[in-house]
Amino acid sequence: MDLAWQAGRITLRHFQVGVEVDAKADGTPVTRADRDAERFLRDAIGARFPDDAVVGEEDEDRPGTSGRTWILDPIDGTKAFVHGVPLYSVLVAVAFAEDPGASHPAPRVGVVHHPGLGETVSAYVNGGCWWNGRRAAVSPTTRLEDALVTTSDFPDHEQPVDLERLYAAARLRRTWGDAYGYSMVATGRADVMIDPIVAPWDVAAVIPIVEEAGGRFSSLDGRPGPWHGHGVATNGLLHDEVLELLPASVCSRPTQPATT
Repeated sequence: MDLAWQAGRITLRHFQVGVEVDAKADGTPVTRADRDAERFLRDAIGARFPDDAVVGEEDEDRPGTSGRTWILDPIDGTKAFVHGVPLYSVLVAVAFAEDPGASHPAPRVGVVHHPGLGETVSAYVNGGCWWNGRRAAVSPTTRLEDALVTTSDFPDHEQPVDLERLYAAARLRRTWGDAYGYSMVATGRADVMIDPIVAPWDVAAVIPIVEEAGGRFSSLDGRPGPWHGHGVATNGLLHDEVLELLPASVCSRPTQPATT
């Protein structure tokens, strides 16, 4: 939590001041704030846990030998950040290679810090979910027609799933997306969060948060973990119904395995 807070302070130095934006090879934006925050996180983790692996959005994977992998996103929601919108986040997750037969380590610690809002949501497995120091829990909504559904962006032809059936069934739809949407689900302010296109660092931290708050996270076709290129989080009570409204065949997206 302290690392995420300090990285958030670094991002705030560049927030709403006209930071220069570069385009990465995949066309997504990146700023000095992204790079500075991730560099701080990597240096701090390396100094304290030199044997741990690190996977982050802005730099090369660092292998490790401890069985622990840190998964970092220094600014989740860079497009919001560069437009001066405070719904961006610093994400820090720790995954453990507990099962020798597993293809990827399992995220067991997650911190989502929203520097522009002064909010932090955190969790670790069997330790509960906490929102600014108080216990957090998902909503009790049981009917999709009463639900607030949020997503990371407006649907377009490049997204792997048609969301119109789900949107039509819900009471309210909003694009309070990226990690902020997952925080909304974990704290009971939204009922469903849909993420048609994600990388592991976009969702690794939110998995223990949503699950410790009493909700569920999976890929759009029901698989666990952050490795499938898309995700959905719900209050748990609506999860099966939401998955049923999504097409049975979801386009596969390339995954980014974490180094162990």
